[in-house]
Amino acid sequence: KSVSFEPFTMKNFIALLSFILSLFVVGSLSHGQAKQSTPHKQVWDGKKTSFHGFDQYNFPLEGIACRVVVPKKIADGKPWVWRARFFGHQPQFDIAMLKRGYHVVYCDVSGLFGNREAVNRWNQFYNYLRFEHLFSDRAILEGMSRGGLIVYNWAASNPDKVAAIYADAPVLDFKSWPKINPTILKVYGFKNEQEAKAYKNNPLDNLVPLAKAGIPIIHVVGMADKVVPVSENTLIAEQRYQKMGGNFKVIRKEGIGHHPHSLKDPSPIVNFVTTQGQGSANLPAEKIVGRKNFILRGNFMNSRIRFEREKVGHVAFIGGSITEMNGYRPMVCAMLEKRFPQTDFTFTQAGISSTCSDTGAFRLSEDVLSKGPLDMLFVEFAVNDDQDGQKSLQNALRGMEGVIAQARKRNPKVDIIMTFFANQNILDHLGKNKNPPSIAAHTKVAEHYGVSVNNLAQELSDLINAGKMDWKKYGGVHPNQYGNTMCASMIGNSLLDIWSEPLAKNAQSKAHPKVSPLDPFSYVSGRFLNFDQIEIDKNWKKGIPDWPKENKGKVRSRFLGVPFIYANKAGAKLKIKFNGTAIGAYMLSGPDTAIIRCTVDGKQTKDIDTLHRHSGFNYPMTVMFFNELSDTQHTMELEILKNRKGRSRDGGEAFRVIHFTAN
Repeated sequence: KSVSFEPFTMKNFIALLSFILSLFVVGSLSHGQAKQSTPHKQVWDGKKTSFHGFDQYNFPLEGIACRVVVPKKIADGKPWVWRARFFGHQPQFDIAMLKRGYHVVYCDVSGLFGNREAVNRWNQFYNYLRFEHLFSDRAILEGMSRGGLIVYNWAASNPDKVAAIYADAPVLDFKSWPKINPTILKVYGFKNEQEAKAYKNNPLDNLVPLAKAGIPIIHVVGMADKVVPVSENTLIAEQRYQKMGGNFKVIRKEGIGHHPHSLKDPSPIVNFVTTQGQGSANLPAEKIVGRKNFILRGNFMNSRIRFEREKVGHVAFIGGSITEMNGYRPMVCAMLEKRFPQTDFTFTQAGISSTCSDTGAFRLSEDVLSKGPLDMLFVEFAVNDDQDGQKSLQNALRGMEGVIAQARKRNPKVDIIMTFFANQNILDHLGKNKNPPSIAAHTKVAEHYGVSVNNLAQELSDLINAGKMDWKKYGGVHPNQYGNTMCASMIGNSLLDIWSEPLAKNAQSKAHPKVSPLDPFSYVSGRFLNFDQIEIDKNWKKGIPDWPKENKGKVRSRFLGVPFIYANKAGAKLKIKFNGTAIGAYMLSGPDTAIIRCTVDGKQTKDIDTLHRHSGFNYPMTVMFFNELSDTQHTMELEILKNRKGRSRDGGEAFRVIHFTAN
């Protein structure tokens, strides 16, 4: 009844790791611009077709037609091109980008002319690609003709999510094309022509957010275009954007009208979007990092004795998508194998995208500790506790303390490294000399338990503030190879330093100091409950859902064969008897997710809306019903309520639980 985690097998990454090992030998983890990563095993729903020799997948997302074309080899950081309208027309740019390892994607917004509904559709598609398939934070937007409306309108709403814009004979003002007509009045909700004429949010009116974000723009236009006149669109944008200090290039095709689009040789476009705004750094990743932001606590003698003297080692990595992806983790594994070539290592990968430290505390026993005695643990949840769960300091502390305390309880000698990765909010806080709640909470836990901290976020903030590199070079929330190499180098530098002297013959391992919990309600006894502990009525099912019939939301492949306790009818009830201070559920929150009513011991009652802002697809999360109960036996009753208006999205009456959780 669980998501299974297999030990990380080095054979699966032999090519990548051989490369990394050779770089460690020469003291460098640098990489060239042509460096490409081994693609993940990738599962896409929908009909598989071919796009000029590349695999294309066609599927609906919340009923909207979407397409993804997959490159033969995925470039570092999973970059992508987002095509707007007229998919497949004049595809030479798309083909060239696919050959460079970029995905090419499409989400249908036809007939909407870049209005708010179109922007919302694109928001959902972006979230799906970013969080479910770990695409790069920033996309290259491609808009032909009327596609310019959605490209620019989405970019103005999401300037931090755009790497560059390539627009081809684009419409930048609906007053120029298709002009004010009944369709424009309808899709934009204008009462009359006067209101449409007074509208001040066409792309031409909304270039400031793009310029402030430093988005490089390239247009290809036919100077004889009478359909979308250049003088009413591109030339105005060019003048305004350049006056704002923006990078705006126009390739002018003299004597050419609206067609043909693009260029026979798309190299000038490709070169522009792949070289402009890609980030900069003064030094290679392994040389740019220092040592001051790795806070060393202890001497890692316990793990060294196991690795060097006993020649065995179990090393586990737990966290979110940054752990799950092939980023810093395989680099650290390579470093350990290089340092201890005679050691029989078991590497356990226990990262699950989107999950936070509370989920980590509840699944640690099953996903990590059950795999055998643990010698070294790497943990990261700072980003997910900040952005996915938006945890308060208290909740982030309770989750992280649960992870650390359980690991130390199972093996008091386990050595632990906690890494703080970064997102823009974390960097904004650090730039003001403030810790965001997630890092403040995790820091308290690390100090209390004597855990070493790899403060990559602070290192990155210091380097950016010193003008030595920028956020784009790092790669974003999911770091590219440069960012992951920074992380692995900080860990490797510190461990190799402390392990540099010969191991003393009389060296002995010893338990880390035992301490009491910081918070009496931390999840130090976090666990999954067995399905047979749950009493259900006839409306509930236990087993593997038939997902295509459940809802329209996408489901990650890791959850497709997993048993759930689930129901989709108001009035469905269940009962749980448990011991401890907390009860909750590790669940998937989809587009039809319910409002539930939870009552404990017949006294406390809560109505909980289990929708998440990413419930357009079936999003994994842990929701806590009660977490400050007396440490005794309790009975909780749960009921699905009727759906109602006024929720963050339509929702429904379904509740799908992977595991009920208790502490």
